[in-house]
Parts: sequence; structure tokens; C-alpha cells
Amino acid sequence: MKNISINKIHPFEGHPYKVLDNEEMNNLIQSVQLHGIMSPLIVRPLENKTDEYEIISGHRRFRAAQKAGLTEIPAFIYAVNRDKAAIMLVDSNLHREHILPSEKAFAYKLKYDALRHQGTSSQLGTKLRTDEYIALESGESRNQVQRYIRLTYLIPELLDLMDEGKIAFSVGVELSYLDDNVQYALLEIIERDNCTPSYSQAFHMHKAMREGTLTMEYIEELMSQEKANQRETIKLSSERIRSYVPKKYNAKQTEDFIIKALEHYQRYLKRQREREER
Repeated sequence: MKNISINKIHPFEGHPYKVLDNEEMNNLIQSVQLHGIMSPLIVRPLENKTDEYEIISGHRRFRAAQKAGLTEIPAFIYAVNRDKAAIMLVDSNLHREHILPSEKAFAYKLKYDALRHQGTSSQLGTKLRTDEYIALESGESRNQVQRYIRLTYLIPELLDLMDEGKIAFSVGVELSYLDDNVQYALLEIIERDNCTPSYSQAFHMHKAMREGTLTMEYIEELMSQEKANQRETIKLSSERIRSYVPKKYNAKQTEDFIIKALEHYQRYLKRQREREER
């Protein structure tokens, strides 16, 4: 370990984890200002560079140090190539408490590419496929790893909607099979109509794309269909209806009672209109 000039340290090119300037970052900056960097970064020497380093672990601490005005940062130096560094970077962050779907997607993709580049079987002494090895290490199924990697084919705007919880994971996987131009066209509909596709809609778009029958008219028709989770619901507090509904009624009986009351009131209004028209 040694202290390294902050100007000689560089973020890992293409690293998958977001470094956000949020409240958590502000707290980290304050901690750095008071106590310095308590946990050293992990870096590797950059090839063909003199005394310059690439971050393997510690991108958030690095950003906080920059914001806090530090000129040097303590770091452990590991002389590893980029593929090994990529694997170390992914593994050091993958089990964080809060990790976004897009972060996990690009993390698995980065590790997959690094393992493939260095030769998974020969390097690891195993006959496992690359995605099988990642699944074994991550505790997830091979299919789930593949599904996360599929998300890297989503356009950034749809990925953001996934990270915000507005698009479900399974929906994102289906949409990832659509061409970019189709995804952008779908995004326009999402923003215009303030709606997101259901799994069924995404599945049928993927199916039509695969069969070569997907058109904008079909997408418009699909997205115009009412979804169960977007139907308007009305809630009545029990206090408001308690004096009208027998106390012994259960939820189903109460609902039937209210519907019958509404039907009766509707007939009453109809009679009133008929009298006025005479």
C-alpha cells in the first residue's frame, strides 16, 4: 500500500457501477473530510503508463476524495491485467446491499467478457461454461445470469425505467430482443401516454419481432390495451359504509350490497329523468 497522487488514479474504463452525487455521497464526503480515506482503494498499474493506476475497487471513495479536495489517496496496488482486474472489480461489488438491475447486468457482462477473453476452462481448470461459472459463484441460476446479460441490449432510457422500478425485470428481458429503433419508438409511446408495457405486451412484441411481423401499428394497438394494473380503482373506507351495510356481512357480501344499492339508485335517477321529460 502507498499514497498515490489523485491525478494519477483513473476510474476503471467501462465499469458497471453508478457513482451518484446523492445524500449518501454527501455523507461519505463529510467522512473523508473529517477522517480521510479509512479503507484504501484497490488499483492496478496501467500498461504503458508511468506511475498511473486504474481503480479496481473504490470508485465511490475516489469520487468523495475528489469532492473533498484530497491530493493523495491510500491504495493497495495489484499488478494484474485488465481481465483479472475486471473480475476482481465485479466480485468486490456484486454483493452490495443495494445494486440496480442495470449495474448487475453490466457487471455480469463485464465478467463474462473477461472470463471468455482469458479462456474460462483453461484458466479456471473447469469444464463449466462461462455463464455456468458465473452462476456458480454468484449463487444464481445460469438462466438468470443470461437474463441479466440480455438487459445490456436495452437502450439506456428503458434501463433507467427498470432501475426506477417502472418496468419489471421480466418485461425488460423481453424488450431487450427488440431492435434499438423499435425500442426508441416504444419509448415515445411510453412517454406520450404515461404507460409501461406489461409482460404479456412485451412478450407479444418479442414474438412478433422474432417472426418478422412487428409493425408500429401493432405496437400502438398493443399499448392501447387496458392492463389490469392500470385499471382505475375506487376505495371506500369501512367507516363511511358501516352504518349502511349489515355488520355480519363479509367483504364479498358487502361488495354485492353496494352494487345492488348503486343499481337501485341508478333506476331511481332514470325515473326522475323520465318524469322531468313528461
